[in-house]
Amino acid sequence: MVVRGGDWRKILLRERERERERERKDDFSTQEGKNLIGEASSANANHSDSEISLPESPEKAVQPANLHTILQELRDSRRENENNFRKLKENINARLDETERRVAEVDDRTQRVEEATLMLIKAQEELQAKVSDLEGRWRRENVRLHGVTEGAEDGAQSVSDFVTNLLKEKLNIPLSLDLTIERAHRSLGPKPPPEAAPRSIVVKFTSYRTKEEVLKRAWQQKGFMLNEKKVFVDHDYAPDVLKKRREYTEATKVLRERKIKFQTPYPAKLRVFYEGETRLYTTAAEATKDMSGRGFGVTVIKPPVTWADKIKSTMWRSVGQTQTGGPLTEDSPTEGYKKKLEAFRRE
Repeated sequence: MVVRGGDWRKILLRERERERERERKDDFSTQEGKNLIGEASSANANHSDSEISLPESPEKAVQPANLHTILQELRDSRRENENNFRKLKENINARLDETERRVAEVDDRTQRVEEATLMLIKAQEELQAKVSDLEGRWRRENVRLHGVTEGAEDGAQSVSDFVTNLLKEKLNIPLSLDLTIERAHRSLGPKPPPEAAPRSIVVKFTSYRTKEEVLKRAWQQKGFMLNEKKVFVDHDYAPDVLKKRREYTEATKVLRERKIKFQTPYPAKLRVFYEGETRLYTTAAEATKDMSGRGFGVTVIKPPVTWADKIKSTMWRSVGQTQTGGPLTEDSPTEGYKKKLEAFRRE
């Protein structure tokens, strides 16, 4: 039972009325004693020869009764307060128990949601990897020409004819060889201003072997010059793969300066041929960290923090175990947070 604000006010008013009643009784007893003393003094003055017997102390005569009443009222008030406080305590304890139960249920559901989210993130990463692989396979017959000046193809009948003549001339490809270019065009996007870098040209061959032969000749010559501009030929990578490969730019620049051979295997790896050792790095963060430890002047790239890492860093861990973020099962441990909450449980 909860003692409401109105009930407390009633109790306080009742206590004040009782206190005032006790004060009135005390005042009345004191005044009555004084009146008796005054009457006795007057009678003694007027009738000196008569004897009047007065109580020795009128206040003492009425005091025991008043004290008994006060003590009884205090006992009743204390007993009533104890009952009210006991009911209030029981109500608060019941509500705290209910709150603890609900918090435990919410924590349990939250942990299972986090585990399910990790499963979904893992599945999404696997699907994203498959999509990137499919896109890469779809682009496997493509090459990109970087550095061709904007408008250089305007004099040709089509971009395909321009690229065919350009590659045969610059890469020493026999004129009798048909490159079988299916289509060629500038990369999508608005035409850049004259001072900006030109858009690349995407070329799709009908034959994978022809594409590889063109790449081989272009890499052997390390590109070619066109209108006093260097033109490079490379694979047509998917955007996410190209982004990861660009993270190696600083590392490959340092390797070139030190004349250390390296390769960049697909999709985004770096193989470095150190003296007496060959290392294969799968991420730019791994490569820059190792190269920095070897004394190379490169900026160490920090690995990106994924959503899975953020969720794992905030998840409750089971006692005596580490959070692995494994698949959600019926026997998944969910007792870790309960062990921690036990330290705050009331006795």
